[in-house]
Amino acid sequence: MTDLQERRSYSRAKVLMDGRNSSPFLEIDPQDYVVENELAFAIRDGYPVSPGHSLVIPKRFVATWFKTTPQEQQALFELVGLLKAQLDESYAPQGYNVGFNSGAAAGQTVFHLHVHVIPRYEGDVPDPRGGVRYVIPSLANYLAE
Repeated sequence: MTDLQERRSYSRAKVLMDGRNSSPFLEIDPQDYVVENELAFAIRDGYPVSPGHSLVIPKRFVATWFKTTPQEQQALFELVGLLKAQLDESYAPQGYNVGFNSGAAAGQTVFHLHVHVIPRYEGDVPDPRGGVRYVIPSLANYLAE
């Protein structure tokens, strides 16, 4: 088992075992951060949906965006910008999806806020129109005929 596989396995077990009372993100070695500031850090997603898919995470254990301070929100989006510049240079994507899931009804499974920065590439899906609206597929592409 590789180190990454071991961390993924540990993280998944910890989330399933501890639910909302702990965070696998607090176990990440700072050497694995791709960028950080005083209040937040970024890592590559352990289950990427595209090359370069990354997560921006507050250092404080907080469940959702709506529980963060204005300073944390600023720090998170500062890192989104820095991360985008790195991803542009390393991966040259043609677009991005940036967002988070807030609450179980929205699909949140790790209850420590994390902002997904997902590089997008021409041809990665047949029709990208609708973007993040695909959380409810039947309503996503309102432009399709």
